[in-house]
Amino acid sequence: MNYRQLGKTGMEISELSFGTWAIGGSWGNTDDEQSLKALEYAMEKGVNFFDTADVYGDGHSEELLGKATKGKHDQIHIATKFCRAGDIHDPQTYSMEQVSKYAEASLKRLGREQIDLYQIHCPPMEILKDGSVFEVLDKLKEQGKIRSYGVSVETVEEGLLCLENPNVSSLQVIFNLFRQKPLEELFPKAMEKNVGILARVPLASGLLTGKFKVDSQFESDDHRNFNRDGEAFNIGETFAGVEFSKGVELSDQLAWIADGRGNRTQAALKWILQQEAITSVIPGFRNVAQAEDNLKALDAKNFSPEEMEQLAKFYEEHVHPEIRGVY
Repeated sequence: MNYRQLGKTGMEISELSFGTWAIGGSWGNTDDEQSLKALEYAMEKGVNFFDTADVYGDGHSEELLGKATKGKHDQIHIATKFCRAGDIHDPQTYSMEQVSKYAEASLKRLGREQIDLYQIHCPPMEILKDGSVFEVLDKLKEQGKIRSYGVSVETVEEGLLCLENPNVSSLQVIFNLFRQKPLEELFPKAMEKNVGILARVPLASGLLTGKFKVDSQFESDDHRNFNRDGEAFNIGETFAGVEFSKGVELSDQLAWIADGRGNRTQAALKWILQQEAITSVIPGFRNVAQAEDNLKALDAKNFSPEEMEQLAKFYEEHVHPEIRGVY
C-alpha cells in the first residue's frame, strides 16, 4: 500500500481507501457480518482511511465503522459528512447549533472524540457562496471536535469556489473514466492550493466493472433503480449521469482496458490512481471479495501515455455528450 498526503490535513492516507455508502444502505441487501469482515480485511491490507456520511443507512455505516475501528483511532482515519439529514437549502441546516448536533451524533456513532475529516455533503451553490458554514467549521475545529474539513461537490464550479477558502483541506469529486472533466481546471488548481482530492463513484456505480447487461435489474431500495434518472438526488451519483443502457454499451467498448490488468474494475481504478492530483480513490464494497478485487488495482500495470490519450479521446468524443445534468 502506498500512502499520500491529504492536502493540508497532515494525514497520510492509503491511496486506495473505501467508501461506505454501500454497507450503510441504498445499494440493495446488505449483511453487517460481511461488511465488518470486509472492513477488517481492508485494514489488514493497509487501508487506513474510510469515507462515510451520517445519512448512509441513517447512521448505520458510521456505527459499523465505529465497531470495526474500535481501539484503532490513532491508526485509522475516518471522514464523514453532514447536512443531508436536513433541508440542504435552509441556512439553519448549516448553523453552529445544527452542525454541532450533527457532529456530536456522528462522533457518538463512530465512538470517537474527534472527526478526522468533516465534509459538507454536496451543498447547493448558494450555501457555498454565502460561506457562513465555513466559519462554523472553523469553530468546530477550534473546539477540537474536528481535525480538518472539506467539501463533497457535484460540479467543477462548486469545487473551484471551495478552493477560494484557505481552510478547505479536501474536495470529494465524482471522477472516473466516464467523468474526466475535473482534469481540465479543477485538479490543477487543487494541487496549486494543496487541497486533497478524493475520487468517489470511481466505477460509475458499477458500470465500469463490465458486469452489467442492458437488462440487468436492481433491487427497489438500490439507488441504481430509484435514482436512475436523478429522481431522488443528483443524477451524476448514479451511473455518472449516463443513461444506463448507453453506459453498458460504452463500458463494453472499453473492455480492452482489462488486458494485462486483471479485470475492468482494477483497470478503471488504476487509471484514477495514475492521475497526479488524486490523493485517494474510494470505491464501495459489500463483502471481502469486492474489497479484495478493488485492492488488486494497486498491482495492475500502468496505462501507457498512448493509452491515456486514447481514453481521454474516447471520453471527449463518446462519453461527454451522453452525460446528463450539471457537472
